[in-house]
Amino acid sequence: MLEEIKKLEKRILKEIPSSYKRYLYKKIDFNSQMIGIVGARGVGKTTLLLQYTKELKQNYPKYKSLYFSYDYPTNIDIKLFELAEEFSKIGGEFLIIDEIHKYKNFSTDLKAIYDFYPKLKVIFTGSCATSIYNSQADLSRRVVLYKMQGLSYREFLELKLDISLPKYTLEEILDNSIDIVDEIEEKILPLEHFSEYLEVGYYPFYFKDKNNYLQLLNAVINQTIDIDMVNLGLVKPSFTNKLKKLLVVISQSNPFELNITKIATNLEVSRNTIYAYLQHLDKADLLNIVYNVKKGISKLSKPEKLYLNNTNIFYALGNEAKIGTIRETFFVSQLKLEHNIEVADSGDFIVDNKYIFEVGGKNKSFKQIKDLDNSYLVIDTDNTQNPNKIPLYLFGFLY
Repeated sequence: MLEEIKKLEKRILKEIPSSYKRYLYKKIDFNSQMIGIVGARGVGKTTLLLQYTKELKQNYPKYKSLYFSYDYPTNIDIKLFELAEEFSKIGGEFLIIDEIHKYKNFSTDLKAIYDFYPKLKVIFTGSCATSIYNSQADLSRRVVLYKMQGLSYREFLELKLDISLPKYTLEEILDNSIDIVDEIEEKILPLEHFSEYLEVGYYPFYFKDKNNYLQLLNAVINQTIDIDMVNLGLVKPSFTNKLKKLLVVISQSNPFELNITKIATNLEVSRNTIYAYLQHLDKADLLNIVYNVKKGISKLSKPEKLYLNNTNIFYALGNEAKIGTIRETFFVSQLKLEHNIEVADSGDFIVDNKYIFEVGGKNKSFKQIKDLDNSYLVIDTDNTQNPNKIPLYLFGFLY
């Protein structure tokens, strides 16, 4: 078993993509015994594992590490625990498992590996966090889980222009946006590639096949619903078309104008089913749900605003959203990774229960938030001379 896996591993590592390492690579503590990386299809999870495997091969004897993917038909019947057992017997120390959610009993096997082989470090990828934490075995105390997003605007620029750009914390941007913009403008024209990013720059596979990117993204959307969500038991195969229709309806609507009752009637399902579908699409990284700060989060509560997970999905679905929706979708997608974002009573959003943001065009005024502390305008421009007016693109430098 191991010899065949090693042959496949060798072939795969020869084809490893660019040496560019995503933001998450630098954040992971690889000393943990068991690490899970979750995220949408196409965001680069496999590339990260292959880069890590290649690094292990360079720093340790090659037999110490093994990359294995359940994405290959020849591997699907290999039992994970038996693989770990055999690998440990020859002195293996680093077991790297890709697409683990495609293996039916992954949670039970991971728990057993953690308990019986404490010296074996395991790092794996899965389709979404719910597939890990909603599993039968108790993995939450054993697995250090990381969420991987698509490219930030900063990463997109680094890949496109082959340059290095700094990332900034939210607090740094809010305290020092004018100087930060000056630093960025010494290297690039900040808006030169922004429209391209909004349309096609979120998923790394853009740089592999630019001509067919939107077609490939459509395939990602369909596979996420038809395969991942079905396999995880989130939706029955006969109902997948309803989820796709719901996604299209959201892409055609303003974020706050969705009529749940009307949609439920059109799709011939109950309101509660629509709420459940919205939760599933959010967990599958196809939607971003933003709740009201006062209403809290409930599976059966009405979301205050609904956004597609990222701006590229609008173009993949063939819909031209209003510029205001595009701005807000970008803002939410860039902040939601590390910050709590909710709908504010005044202004568009409140972040971390502290900062108020109003998002708009370059002529947007402070009228709606003029009397609020810690309030900022996020506007469509390359720079400003007002520290409380921050260019929208700058939030693409958060990771």
